[in-house]
Amino acid sequence: MKTDILLETGTNELEVLEFTVGGKSFGINVAKVKELMQRHEVRHLPNAHPCVEGVFQPRDEVYTVIDLAAYLGMPPSEDATKDIYIIAHFNSMKVAFHVHGVESIHRFSWEQIEKPDEIIYGGQDGIVTGIVKMGGKISTILDFEKIAYDISPRTGIKMEEIDQMGERSECDRPILIAEDSMLLRKMLVESLNRAGYSNILSVTNGAEAWSILAGLLEKEGKPEDAVALLITDIEMPQMDGLHLTKRIKEDKALRKIPVVIFSSIIDEQMSIKCKQVGADAQLTKPEIGKLVKVIDDLI
Repeated sequence: MKTDILLETGTNELEVLEFTVGGKSFGINVAKVKELMQRHEVRHLPNAHPCVEGVFQPRDEVYTVIDLAAYLGMPPSEDATKDIYIIAHFNSMKVAFHVHGVESIHRFSWEQIEKPDEIIYGGQDGIVTGIVKMGGKISTILDFEKIAYDISPRTGIKMEEIDQMGERSECDRPILIAEDSMLLRKMLVESLNRAGYSNILSVTNGAEAWSILAGLLEKEGKPEDAVALLITDIEMPQMDGLHLTKRIKEDKALRKIPVVIFSSIIDEQMSIKCKQVGADAQLTKPEIGKLVKVIDDLI
């Protein structure tokens, strides 16, 4: 069962695949999903993380299987023969998430996705990026990058890429970051600080970033002096990065601000969408070294 992304570019919409684990409802952005498969037998790996079942090779590609029930601390399926693998591609990884069932695909505006409460959902260590009502019940959209990082930290931002650049000069030009993942937001700020960029403001979604930028229109001076560059994720509650970029580039006063889209779902199709909304660059997470070089060129 393959999925097709039919959304127009920059409309602030997304499609969410609803699935179940332990009788609870969860969601994943369809943009991350390559296909769905019935559960397969896997080859177990020695010394693997407890949540990694093993690997399997459905065709010419090898996938690591992550047991979401084990990761979430939930009971296993009552009938594993009916379980499903969600085949996902993000952060240049190929992962199969083992879930207990798949319900349906729902279309939403990002405005319908509520930002999770940091106190209730674990603060920086939380794995919930959004709350939404699907089919009459509350569902949680999980931070799959955070899940992958918890299981294998090497999938995250590698600080050594910054260190390999050698000695760098300080730069206090203001940079704005819009990123909903608390973990990635913190790592991005730390990485850019290490790269010499000291004046960084971070927000949790595109709506918050737009509020800051729109506020600049009411002040004297050039907006690009107050925000020299914007780094934005794509998947964010309230307003996604594509819609944010489109609004910036359609505004005569704001369009001079360089926009870099830094997302886990950048592929050939998504790169085209990023260019359509006017992004100055688009990079896949977690390539922090490439991101810093792009920032160097744009600032």
